[in-house]
Amino acid sequence: MGGIVITNDGNCILREVDVSHPTAKSMIELSRAQDEEVGDGTTSVIILAGEMLINAEPFVRTNIHPTVIVRGYNYALQEALEICEKLALVVDVNDVDKMKSLVQSCIGTKFSSRWNDTMIDMALKAVLTVSRAIPMPVGSDSYSQKMEVDIKRYAKVEKIPGGEISDCTVLSGVMFNKDVTHSKMRRRIENPRILLLDSPLEYKKGESQTNVEITDEEDWNTLLKMEEEYVENMCMEIIAFKPDIVITEKGVSDLAQHYFAKANITAFRRLRKTDNNRVARATGATIVSRTDEIREEDIGTGCGLFEMRKIGEEYFAFFEECKDPKACTIILRGGSKDVLNEIERNLSDAMQVVRNVVFDPRLLPGGGATEMAVSVGLRKAGLKLEGIQQGPFLAVGEAMEVIPRTLSQNCGVSVIRTVTQLRAKHAAAYEEAEKTGGEDAFPKCNWGIDGTTGKLVDMEEFGIWEPFSVKIQTIKTAVESACMILRIDDIVSGSKKRGH
Repeated sequence: MGGIVITNDGNCILREVDVSHPTAKSMIELSRAQDEEVGDGTTSVIILAGEMLINAEPFVRTNIHPTVIVRGYNYALQEALEICEKLALVVDVNDVDKMKSLVQSCIGTKFSSRWNDTMIDMALKAVLTVSRAIPMPVGSDSYSQKMEVDIKRYAKVEKIPGGEISDCTVLSGVMFNKDVTHSKMRRRIENPRILLLDSPLEYKKGESQTNVEITDEEDWNTLLKMEEEYVENMCMEIIAFKPDIVITEKGVSDLAQHYFAKANITAFRRLRKTDNNRVARATGATIVSRTDEIREEDIGTGCGLFEMRKIGEEYFAFFEECKDPKACTIILRGGSKDVLNEIERNLSDAMQVVRNVVFDPRLLPGGGATEMAVSVGLRKAGLKLEGIQQGPFLAVGEAMEVIPRTLSQNCGVSVIRTVTQLRAKHAAAYEEAEKTGGEDAFPKCNWGIDGTTGKLVDMEEFGIWEPFSVKIQTIKTAVESACMILRIDDIVSGSKKRGH
């Protein structure tokens, strides 16, 4: 029985498609690279690259050499990137409204758009929680201060079937799917002291098979006593620091549980390494490898409330109300597995978008406005070119129009009329700028298409922006892949001879 994937994510669909044609394979790679690099614009890359190749076909038919076409394309790419630089708008990462409208443009087309406000707040909160500035060496300017945003490691998505989608939250702390080891242990602690270990709290077993010969029955008791004392010593070393919660990645023996229950300490065992790292980041604790090396500063005190809760059939441990946590858990609730998976994909797209802006705080207008501006700009610049390269250069400009064209197609309005009107708007802005500012003046024309009604709107007023890095990556990847595919002369498929 094959699995079912219900999705609107370009990369996700293409990942499932099984193709044997080499060119198609390299196109699918594009969307994967885009997803890993910037996390959004996976569908746009495929559409743009395809359009570039369609527009190159007439040149190849008329025997223009692919190298000439590629040179024209690369020249157009440089020009397009310059146009994007001029269009870009710098944004303040802490300006919540601007960031919200940004994420809105990313997940507005997705399945979870009904719960947009919840999703947007979750994505923003998760990324800003996890992001931290990496101190740069002394003497470097403040602009070069790098941000580290490790969503994969520190923003864990826990999908729990059941409940409503509106129940999804981002904790100011972490949670994991574990119950306390002993039934008598406390299940709710305020301001707990947390100790994290990655050593086992049980007697060490021999690495290889060990045989012990005992002549006296007393020796057997001595052996057992030694094992017990060993465990007891480890527990006493831990209890000396008066932690409220002990979490270890390895096992906790029954005896150790007994000592902890007696000392009123809650213990968790066999926690995943990744979860342990998140707890450490959220509570400010350090993971200790040996019990005799525990120091006071290793104990995490940043957590405000520890509580065990039962959700559905399972018990979950919540560490909440952390002071300045640098890790978080995102809880997703929803009707079925498919719904949860799709929401997770949409949320990860949204988080990637916020992450890109934290890295490079520049925006470009969405709704096909950037593509149209680039298209009109390339058409203007192409008139100055001479010779054989002018054709391919202008072809890139035409290919850029595929995005506004697809947008208007999706709304069901007249494609030709809408795209022509949009082109006229941008061309008029250019003429206006040339009148007032001479030849090199650049107009900031942010007109694009409203994705639901198909009307032309000013993206600045409409509030649809996209991260600079996503757009640039899309254009670069599309042009470069088109160039690569154009350079291929023949496909040779070799098959290995049997028996060699």
